[in-house]
Amino acid sequence: MYFKYGIEEIEHLKNNDKLLGEAIDKIGPIQRPLNKDLFSSLIHLIIGQQISTIAQKTIWERLLVRVGEVNVKNICSLNREELQKLGMTFRKSDYIKSFADKVFSNEFDINTLNAMTDEEVIKKLSTLKGIGPWTAEMLLIFCMQRPNVISFGDLAILRGMRMLYQYQEIDKVEFKKLSKVYSPYSTVASLYLWAIAGGAIPELSDPAPKKTKKI
Repeated sequence: MYFKYGIEEIEHLKNNDKLLGEAIDKIGPIQRPLNKDLFSSLIHLIIGQQISTIAQKTIWERLLVRVGEVNVKNICSLNREELQKLGMTFRKSDYIKSFADKVFSNEFDINTLNAMTDEEVIKKLSTLKGIGPWTAEMLLIFCMQRPNVISFGDLAILRGMRMLYQYQEIDKVEFKKLSKVYSPYSTVASLYLWAIAGGAIPELSDPAPKKTKKI
């Protein structure tokens, strides 16, 4: 299953942003996989915080081998040491255990997220240890399929913006301005900005000043 979008979203973005429209034409359709299960999606996102996609995939596959299915019961059956041995930090192990225990005890009803607005979801998830706006925004996109999500905390999105518009920096003011242009289909814009940041258009480079090493 992939994030669904179509002509309506594409035409809106192309009509509102010429440069993004040209990029969309060059890149073509994008298929980004989804996981519709809220619990396992959030576990996957916690694992992926501040590590590479490859490292995330490796740890996730080890977890699947260990428990078979990533559900509340199976995660609660592991202790922090068993989780840490899969390749994550003790801090992440604690985040995962705390989240799973709260879901198991019904202290945190994860299913209520479906009826919430984007802002409410972010606020609710931010009450959990180790969960901030970026993790919540990724859940909104890759699990809940919310159409109007773009993350200022995502370095790849900021890089894609710099490359597309040839800005040396994207501050919050510029980010909000661009977000309004993309709205109400910011999520599709996010997909294309990620693709740009990943080199989907070879002629685009990042104009951000190179950091010089101190001697």
